[in-house]
Amino acid sequence: MGELISTKLKDPRLAMTTITDATITQDLRQATVWYSVLGTDEEIEAAAEGLRSAAGWLRRELGTQLHLRFVPELFFKRDDSWERGFRVDTLLEKIAAEKANHDATRQPEDADS
Repeated sequence: MGELISTKLKDPRLAMTTITDATITQDLRQATVWYSVLGTDEEIEAAAEGLRSAAGWLRRELGTQLHLRFVPELFFKRDDSWERGFRVDTLLEKIAAEKANHDATRQPEDADS
């Protein structure tokens, strides 16, 4: 799927789109394709529209290449796990910096006490 999108589709809305995972139902009738997109909110929405509009073509291509008896209907879902991870990393770095700043500005305790 990722190769089809990156090499065969000429849709500029999908330029920064990466397929991250895919799951398929046991009866092979439906597939959920997870993707991530680098870009602005507008670019992310444009990529979602590009994938929706290419779903029929991608399904036909998959059927041709994989010789499946049933080609699953494709559903696309955005994978934002890297964004959540980045947000957690940013928060942890902020906490560490605040702790380091707090430790650096803390007055040494009076040795006589």
